Amino acid sequence: MPSVLPDGDPVPVSGELPASALDGLGERAFGFYVHVPFCVTRCGYCDFNTYTAAELGPGASHRDYADTAVAEVRMARRVLGRPVPVETVFFGGGTPTLLPADDLGRILRAIDEEFGLAPGAEVTTEANPESVDPDYLERLRGHGFNRISFGMQSAREHVLDVLDRRHTPGRPAQAVREARSAGFAHVNLDLIYGTPGESDDDWRASLEAAVEAAPDHVSAYSLIVEDGTRLAARIRRGELPMPDDDVAADRYLIADELLEKAGFRWYEVSNWASTEQGRCRHNLLYWTGGDWWAAGPGAHSHVGGTRWWNVKHPAAYARRLADGHSPAHAREVLSDADRRVERLMLELRLDSGFPLADIEPDARPVVARALGDGLLETEAFKAGRMVLTLGGRLLADALVRDLTA
Repeated sequence: MPSVLPDGDPVPVSGELPASALDGLGERAFGFYVHVPFCVTRCGYCDFNTYTAAELGPGASHRDYADTAVAEVRMARRVLGRPVPVETVFFGGGTPTLLPADDLGRILRAIDEEFGLAPGAEVTTEANPESVDPDYLERLRGHGFNRISFGMQSAREHVLDVLDRRHTPGRPAQAVREARSAGFAHVNLDLIYGTPGESDDDWRASLEAAVEAAPDHVSAYSLIVEDGTRLAARIRRGELPMPDDDVAADRYLIADELLEKAGFRWYEVSNWASTEQGRCRHNLLYWTGGDWWAAGPGAHSHVGGTRWWNVKHPAAYARRLADGHSPAHAREVLSDADRRVERLMLELRLDSGFPLADIEPDARPVVARALGDGLLETEAFKAGRMVLTLGGRLLADALVRDLTA
């Protein structure tokens, strides 16, 4: 089941934000995230805030969800006090494409009506390959969606079985072709490496299948075993081995080599794009300190250094909005120190790196050691920026810990 929400400060019933959050609103990039918390089945590794029909219970339904999400969009406009051009919109889940395409379009239209989509706005939805067909994709495109991200995970059936994924190998490539035919300019495939029972050859086959499908973006994430999932229970019982960190590092090196040869370039530790335009602008907004309103149960928002998160269950979320109340569960106002740490943690993962001038004096010996150990690009360092080498990307989290200790 989904993990527990963090504690925080209470949120006013109206959802009103501190004045500090609204200071500079519109000067930073602004985006919308829409969480759709529905899945046909729960994957064995997943602890996201999602619900199958059996888990949903009374008080929430697929049928009413678009109306509820639109109510939060309207509330966001009242809380922020004025329209702010929306540069990116991302529908995630769950499986957003379990809703009718017209429902997703209705939510997007409400965002446009209340805030206005910026010219050339990026509009993305996640999708399981089995959850769409050519007609559905054409409807999405007609509503203004221009980017789609398919959960491929692996091309090997036995690996998909361990992950409890329900699509069949070969379907993601077909879905990419259908999306291109429908007019989607940008298509992503999500992959997972390090699954118990996966070999190096399995991983290479998955990468080759992804490249052959001809997306312009590939994301590759190391499998994380989350407490409370079926996968964690199977590992605890000894049915499957725990993923190995050294194996995961080797798989990352395989991914980078194969994707680079195929014309993809890394721009964030876990993300590669074949063109500058193919980079996910919504995620870049997160990684570079932008603002975003996240609608949906359990969704986390950030505006001007204030972060808040909604109640988790769709029924509680719907009930609060029906009563005219904010669905926020709690919030926190980040200190200047918190924001500096988060900025370093996120920007250092990008190919543009982090400016040396903004490193705290106490951390400079750590920077010098990282350069000497080959974790930072020499030429970028001479130009005043910390940019990770391939080896540095493998140790990015450890380096951030050292820099912020």
